[in-house]
Amino acid sequence: MLKSLMVAKAKEELEQEILDKEEEKHKYLSERAPPLNTNSLSLAQLQDLCRELHAKIDVVDEERYDIEAKVMLNTREIKDLNIKVLDLRGKFKRPNLRRVRVSADAILRSLLGSKHKVSMDLRANLKSVKKEDTEKKRPVEDSDWRKNVEAMSGMEGRKKMFDAAKGPAQ
Repeated sequence: MLKSLMVAKAKEELEQEILDKEEEKHKYLSERAPPLNTNSLSLAQLQDLCRELHAKIDVVDEERYDIEAKVMLNTREIKDLNIKVLDLRGKFKRPNLRRVRVSADAILRSLLGSKHKVSMDLRANLKSVKKEDTEKKRPVEDSDWRKNVEAMSGMEGRKKMFDAAKGPAQ
């Protein structure tokens, strides 16, 4: 209930504010630019009126340009003063950094320039290993190891180890 009353009151005030602005606009325009009576004017008088209006337009444009220049100067000065304030405080606004994935080639291109083309292939410097050699060695080692385990298992294997230990001592 209270909320709806507040919304209704705000709506009425907003409408009243819009009407007030319109009235101020009409009042200002009637003071600055009175209505023209062109019905009873001759061609020469109309041309003089056009020249006067063009002169007024030029003056207004010059004023507008001057004001825009002042505004730009003021905004630049405000930015400079804000930077000085931040420098005096010793605190700087740091932007949020984003992760960027860049390849090694792109980094080299940015450092050395686009004219110098360098391809950084990290795998080219590695030693090449033949797969055939490693495959041949493995089964041999595995088979020897398995034979030794089978030969040494059980009582016979223990006897051989005992005899082998005794043999060189004699």
